[in-house]
Amino acid sequence: MKQKSLWIGACAALAAAAALAGCGTTSYFDGRTLPPSGLVNRVMIAIQNPTVANHGTLEIVDAYYDERFGYTGAPSSFYVSGFGATLPISIQNLPEEQFGAIYGSSDGTLTKISYAKEKTSGIVTGLNGLSSSIFITRSQAYAFAASQASHVFTAVNQSLGFSTALSLPGVYRVSVNPGGSVALAFVQNSNYAYYPRQLTAAQTISYSGGPSTWPKAAVDCEPQNAPAWCLFQMQSPDQIDATGNYYGAPLIFDRPVKAVFSSDGSTAYILNCGPECGGSQASISLVPMAPTIFLLGQQSGLLPCNVAPCTNSHTAPMTNIPIPGGASNALVDSSTMYVVGQQPQQVQGQTLFAGNLTVVNLSNNTAGSPVAISDGQPGASSRMLEADDNTLWIAMTGCTTGVRYATDPTGGYGCLTMYNISTNKVVLIEPYIGDATGIAAVTGLHKIYTAEGGQVYIYSTTDGLAIDNQYVAVTGTAYDVAYMDATSDSNNTVY
Repeated sequence: MKQKSLWIGACAALAAAAALAGCGTTSYFDGRTLPPSGLVNRVMIAIQNPTVANHGTLEIVDAYYDERFGYTGAPSSFYVSGFGATLPISIQNLPEEQFGAIYGSSDGTLTKISYAKEKTSGIVTGLNGLSSSIFITRSQAYAFAASQASHVFTAVNQSLGFSTALSLPGVYRVSVNPGGSVALAFVQNSNYAYYPRQLTAAQTISYSGGPSTWPKAAVDCEPQNAPAWCLFQMQSPDQIDATGNYYGAPLIFDRPVKAVFSSDGSTAYILNCGPECGGSQASISLVPMAPTIFLLGQQSGLLPCNVAPCTNSHTAPMTNIPIPGGASNALVDSSTMYVVGQQPQQVQGQTLFAGNLTVVNLSNNTAGSPVAISDGQPGASSRMLEADDNTLWIAMTGCTTGVRYATDPTGGYGCLTMYNISTNKVVLIEPYIGDATGIAAVTGLHKIYTAEGGQVYIYSTTDGLAIDNQYVAVTGTAYDVAYMDATSDSNNTVY
């Protein structure tokens, strides 16, 4: 009877999709194309080592019925065709563009995926070795990568098929704004931040004489005999900005690791990791983006400063918001920012870290009191995503290395936190089943998919309870998940 009811329900869903699409068309909402699978609620799973011969694959499951097969039992599974990257670890999910980008951690490839066709659409070329952080813009015109092993920041202009490697020892994180006009780079164990800029023809000629001809804040311009890009330090070492203007004193950060951006794109909120990353004070620094735009001829204004004497005719002090709970990841929702971090504590004669969530009011730049969440590996990448029922979900790795496990292992030390943004309270911390490496919010259906401990799990957003996952369990190691049919690009933990 269950199989029959599933068949009837699936037929009804397909009929509804057809009705939404209209007679003789193949689109179902927002003008999107109905994919070959015929599924309209798809979660894509990045799987490592599914077979002895295959080191990576992308499987698609029906997130309405929570099953991997067709409603009649055939086909037995759905896959993204043409995918061949090894050890995929992240899905940059861009459902508004019907597009995704998957990074393979073994071969260093960034593979582009067409959601409409459920197949690959090429790879980003010109990358330099393995990337510790990588992003592609929504337009697919540019890609930026940090290669910590190679000590280079790579800017790829896909429109021109041109790649530029800029030297930056220790670079390990990249952040790109939603509009695809600003990229920021961060160096591990450093208090500096950097940004690339494309050069005009006149600048290429002017800077072609080597470092002595570069702007004062440039750390590298490549290729040196005819540079196309320069990489600038936000803090000019001699207090001169990239245009040659004196601006009083340099910007000072405290172990910056990432930037998230305001809704209008005008401001970068730079996350200062502070004690979690070997620094002094965790905080959020507000920096205007207009001076750092990499697109030709669109820069304006000067960067602020934060060391006296600071105020002069050129600039004003930088706004800085202290975050006592730590700041290594964040999510912006209109005038509210949710900041996640780890706070060091002395426990049993050793320094351990405790996870915290801090809510920041961006209307007046004030931070609330930290709320305890899952612990995590200090400085490691976490995942954050809003879902139905006013819930925020936070995924951590290394949660068995924190304070909770050391002091009360029976009291709950899982890696996945469910937080209610309307009551500003933690609803629950899910039981430990391994590192939480991926979250996908299946909006409208009141559920999320996760990748935890190498397997796929499903939770209800109404109460946090687990939903039967037996028909979406995978062979191999599930490392990331993404809701391909989300209404917004904000349904994306890789940003």
